[in-house]
Amino acid sequence: MKLNVVGTKFQIAVWKALLEIAPGYRSTYTEIAKSINRPKAVRAIGTAVGRNPIGFIIPCHRVLQKSGGLGGYRWGDTVKSAILDYEGVNPSINNR
Repeated sequence: MKLNVVGTKFQIAVWKALLEIAPGYRSTYTEIAKSINRPKAVRAIGTAVGRNPIGFIIPCHRVLQKSGGLGGYRWGDTVKSAILDYEGVNPSINNR
């Protein structure tokens, strides 16, 4: 599927990295930062993830805190948790 999403160059890089996280898996903000060669930009990664305009297609719900916590979610933690449960994600396992 081809998407036409508008964002900064940095946001687009983050969103492309999110597309690499397969259903049933998760990643962390730190792992995303490393994957786009911006290892010190963890907070900026969180901001870019939060500005994702199409959350279920660009799977920002699959990004968790390094500690395993949910982190924030634009549509609420209850929705994020429900989607992760539906996908069978175990937040305590690093399985990107």
